Amino acid sequence: MAHVGRVLALIIVILLSSLRASAQSAVTVPPPPFWPSFLPSLAGVWTVAIGANGNLQPDFEGAKQFRASALPIPSIHRPGSREEFVSPRDNASFALFDWDAFRAGPVGKLTAARTASQNTALNGLGDVATALELGGFAEYLPVDWLRARVEVRRGFGGHDGVVADFSADVIVPIVQRVTWSGGPRFTWEDTRATAPYFAITAAQAVASGLPAFDAKGGAHAAGAGTQLRFQVDPHWEVHSYVEYDRLLGSAAASPLVTLRGAPDQVRVGLGASYAFDIRVPGAP
Repeated sequence: MAHVGRVLALIIVILLSSLRASAQSAVTVPPPPFWPSFLPSLAGVWTVAIGANGNLQPDFEGAKQFRASALPIPSIHRPGSREEFVSPRDNASFALFDWDAFRAGPVGKLTAARTASQNTALNGLGDVATALELGGFAEYLPVDWLRARVEVRRGFGGHDGVVADFSADVIVPIVQRVTWSGGPRFTWEDTRATAPYFAITAAQAVASGLPAFDAKGGAHAAGAGTQLRFQVDPHWEVHSYVEYDRLLGSAAASPLVTLRGAPDQVRVGLGASYAFDIRVPGAP
């Protein structure tokens, strides 16, 4: 319960901070001193959403125990003809290219370190450092009620592999200001992204009592997610969600999962965000 209390407190602090930052109808920030001419201009009004999700999720990927945590909700995009849809699956992204039905830009994800002391199932397996994943995303909305998105990221730190996340969501207005969404998910990883978390070396096998295992890349997980969103007013939104993944390939076959964990991974959460505008003036 103490963890849940800290999660809720963090959500409140982040949202109050965003509210103070957006006291004006549009905050004006200076343009960057240099911007490549081949990229779209940053000048104009951007919509920024800041908030947090309180999650109940597996203690580590492949675990059968759960823990509470908090994750920020950062999102920046140009206001356009379509209302932006954000899934709890989305990682922090910046829509540099925004052409009505198509958006693309950089994306990042931070995966917390996995320490052997955090769970008895990890005894003897050593620690995996924090991983920062950087890459790009692209999403397409062929119609107002359907969005497809792909993220491709390369890891630094805990792993140096490549991860690709694919998702699609049907978006259905239920009543005024209430929207349901949901759809399939799929993750692919190469060997360098999978092995640090699911491979077991000979030394680790001796220390942990688990069989040695050589983890390979490939199809990593498949599942589905659903979300319910309530638009309180033009700025505030609250939402709840459930995300389910079934580990595949080496991740599912690892003795860490088959003997001490579970291939079925469920994450549930409750969150809120506040949206405001930032104006970037043109170059002087």
